[in-house]
Amino acid sequence: MTENASGVSGVSYAAAGVDIEAGETAVELMRAWVAKAQRPESVGAIGGFAGLFDASALKSYRRPLLASATDGVGTKVAVAQRMDVHDTIGRDLVAMVVDDLVVCGAEPLFMTDYVCVGKVYPERVAAIVKGIAEGCALAGCALVGGETAEHPGLLGPEEYDLAGAGTGVVEADALLGAERVRAGDVIVALASSGLHSNGYSLVRHVFFDLAGWSIERHVPEFGRTLGEELLEPTRIYSLDCLALARATEVHAFAHITGGGLASNVARVIPDGLAAVIDRGSWAPAPVFDVVGAAGGVARGELERTLNMGVGMVAVVPQASADEALAALAARGVPAWVAGEVVAREDGADAATLTGDYAR
Repeated sequence: MTENASGVSGVSYAAAGVDIEAGETAVELMRAWVAKAQRPESVGAIGGFAGLFDASALKSYRRPLLASATDGVGTKVAVAQRMDVHDTIGRDLVAMVVDDLVVCGAEPLFMTDYVCVGKVYPERVAAIVKGIAEGCALAGCALVGGETAEHPGLLGPEEYDLAGAGTGVVEADALLGAERVRAGDVIVALASSGLHSNGYSLVRHVFFDLAGWSIERHVPEFGRTLGEELLEPTRIYSLDCLALARATEVHAFAHITGGGLASNVARVIPDGLAAVIDRGSWAPAPVFDVVGAAGGVARGELERTLNMGVGMVAVVPQASADEALAALAARGVPAWVAGEVVAREDGADAATLTGDYAR
């Protein structure tokens, strides 16, 4: 209890569960990390009411289109909380946002974040923002602002969630998408780093509820613990995709997230055409087989839920395929030709998987 202006004892904000001083400490701890996630166009520093970005940088564009995206990381946060490891989940958040932006050819410019916690532990909040800032640096965008909110009673003291929003820019005549895709184009698959940030409700149900595995269990197929595998950060493709589009002709990108490979590729295939993807062109990482075996999950369900080893797809003219693969290899991104675009038969899906996975 505290005294109010009249000298009478009353309930305080802290007694209700919100610690303003802890929030201020968290801001101070994250300040150095945010400073590392800037661009030349960034204006001001952490602590303002709004993030600022110098839009005069867009004057060099003939017709700049702004692209925006927002996302979270889903129930992967439950794994971070279970592991008590909080400095990588922010990279997942950045990946989910910026790699949606780059699909249309947009360069990510800046992001803002929203971290909602049941209780502010300053070091934990700073670790989360550290991951976000590192992700922004990997994506080439600025972290211009954010919000940390303490919601006691809505979330437990150890619980939190996070979301982010990003803005990018693309020249109107460089916009990528289904309108550019033609029959004869090839599907170039870019390898994922693992599960990325989708399907964790299924994955957690399989490992923790059905199989009864502990987070510390060493899994021979992974060469590390279950928790370490599940927390592997999502690969951030934005700079790789932008470099690829500069190096050769690209017609479309597809970010492989919720819904799996076929449904996301279908989003960039125009009417009358279909993408045919050969499973035999790659061997998914062990984690996908282990999920299936541990939970008795059918292949079709795995493919509808998980990325199966492909985190991004580029649709390029056949003549550009070798150049595309060379450009990606030079950037250290494993990639391969996984299929082609053909005329769609009546009643056929816009994207299908054929054959069996390589072993």
